Amino acid sequence: MSTNRYVLDSLAVTPPVDRSVTKLLYISIARYSAEWNSTLHTHPCAEVFFITDGSGYLRTNEEAVPIGTNDVIIVNSNIEHTEVSSEDKPLEYIVMGVDGLEAVSSDVDSDETGNGYSVVHFQTGGEQILNHLRFLLTEIENKQPGYNTVCQDILEVVLLLLMRHSRFTVTFIPSVRKSSRECAIVRRYIENHFKESLTLDDLAAVAHVSKYYLVHSFNREYGTSPINYLLSCRIQESRYLLSKTELPLSQISGLLGFSSPSYFSQSFKRIQGISPVEYRHRSKLGIE
Repeated sequence: MSTNRYVLDSLAVTPPVDRSVTKLLYISIARYSAEWNSTLHTHPCAEVFFITDGSGYLRTNEEAVPIGTNDVIIVNSNIEHTEVSSEDKPLEYIVMGVDGLEAVSSDVDSDETGNGYSVVHFQTGGEQILNHLRFLLTEIENKQPGYNTVCQDILEVVLLLLMRHSRFTVTFIPSVRKSSRECAIVRRYIENHFKESLTLDDLAAVAHVSKYYLVHSFNREYGTSPINYLLSCRIQESRYLLSKTELPLSQISGLLGFSSPSYFSQSFKRIQGISPVEYRHRSKLGIE
């Protein structure tokens, strides 16, 4: 029997990843389609892209950089950018939103470095990173016990591999509630437009962030989700209409953007504890 035994070198220098600062906010898969929206936008977190197929370019407000299969792009927070796909080779990529990360590459031989972004053109080593990203996606999709910890650990591995292969200079920035401005914008928008038909995608577009990041940040900022806050604004207005007008429930439902009178009634009872009809009856009797 032969045995290969490997001992870790305690003196080996490893670039540190500050897991108390960096946090994986979301990961998604994007594929080019006719509905692709290539408008400049920003995110309050860094985004890490791995191009799995196709070609195109990363566009900022100053320049356009070619990107293609096996390229990794890191765009730092609050940097205006968009991804533009070629028509004959549609772009496909995996993208992670990472809070607390800022990266600048010093590898001038293989990387393009611009103001607030870096592009790494992998010749080898890209498949290793891609395998980790696929594992991360599987963990998030299955949501087995402890998946959050596993995902954060995989993020650390991916960042270390990026630094190993591309000589990234990485800074880890403690979060100082960078999302406050974006959340305040969405909150004001909801308060001014809650009577309209709004989706989570609509609200994310208002702040130029992903819907996954918006839900996380809004919950952290206000203790509720954007959709629940939208619902609470509608219910608050419905209380006024129920007590001060004789409008039928169907009309109130339509005025406040509910998809149906039954959904309005269900939502009202869930939040207020009584039905709209009972609330109207009590308000006429002066019962709070």
